Amino acid sequence: MIKKAIAKKHIHCASSPISDEQIQPASMDLRLGAKAYRLVSSFLPEFHSVIEKLHTPDAYGSDLVMYETDISNGGILEKGHVYLIPIMEELDLPKNVHGRANPKSTTGRLDVFARILTDRNPRFDDIAAGYKGQLFVEVMPRSFTINVKQGLSLVQLRLMQGDCTLTDAGLKALNKSSRLLYNGDNHLGADDVRISKGLFMSVDLSGDNNSGIIGYRSKKNSHVVDLTKKNHYRIGDFWDPLPKNSKGTLILEPEEFYILSSKEKIRVPPTYAAEMVAYEAGSGELRTHYAGFFDPGFGYGMKGEVNGTKAVLEVRAHDVPFMIADGQSFCKIFYENMSEMPEKVYGPKIGSSYQYQSITLSKQFKAL
Repeated sequence: MIKKAIAKKHIHCASSPISDEQIQPASMDLRLGAKAYRLVSSFLPEFHSVIEKLHTPDAYGSDLVMYETDISNGGILEKGHVYLIPIMEELDLPKNVHGRANPKSTTGRLDVFARILTDRNPRFDDIAAGYKGQLFVEVMPRSFTINVKQGLSLVQLRLMQGDCTLTDAGLKALNKSSRLLYNGDNHLGADDVRISKGLFMSVDLSGDNNSGIIGYRSKKNSHVVDLTKKNHYRIGDFWDPLPKNSKGTLILEPEEFYILSSKEKIRVPPTYAAEMVAYEAGSGELRTHYAGFFDPGFGYGMKGEVNGTKAVLEVRAHDVPFMIADGQSFCKIFYENMSEMPEKVYGPKIGSSYQYQSITLSKQFKAL
């Protein structure tokens, strides 16, 4: 269906053909354009086009743009600064089709805040039904200064018709038929799974069996991360490992960035996709992910041959130090119906990087 949308020019790019490598089981990778705007601040266009808003004088008599930089052959985005980058692809959606954007897994694990803007829209990442026009991605590296280039993908696009989210009753039935959560090799049945406006998962602070590491915290000062590199950087130059303790707890310091993992292993059957809720207000003043979309087949395979995969959690506490404990309810997952079975599902055959992950950093870092 994504290929048909491209053929009908609902998704199109004048400067470079859209490649098959961009098409994922339930989404499409969007490519960075050649120019990046360094902004004074983030913004939403609401009643204007994005370009109009960029160059509309503000209360101080200047526009939002500090300067422009060419990233066609590579360019530096500084930690803590806000950038806006036009996307190579544009949209001309049918009136009954709307969109949703998510950061890619690697983007989230690098603590790169990335979200899509569209013209005359008061919300990030939501693309209105029938939208016609350009796409822009706002990028703010929070832990590391990064090197990007034209054609690199930081975000992915999903297209939807109507409401495709499963109800709690549907989730309970799906867990019974398709075994959505595992603890080790043991399926979690109805009595062991918490479902309430979504499927709850907990945090694992028991530690890796061999290393005893429960996660990582980003270092405050480190070198540039080139997003075009794979298996390139030493973990210790950018991350502090977090060892488990006898109490099975961890205090999250405000505004520090952590990589943790779920206690349970999750499965997403091929006719479904799943998304993690960024904030669960009742669970504390913290964000539990920045890239929480799971493609069909994640932790499942094509025929149920995978007994689940742990979810990696990209965590930042706000306002106050916050103690978490091993097995504590930590995040919530929504499942969504796919319109049809994808030709290929998530896994090594399509170059997926995280099908058998545990506490896994982004692919730029060398495996332990």
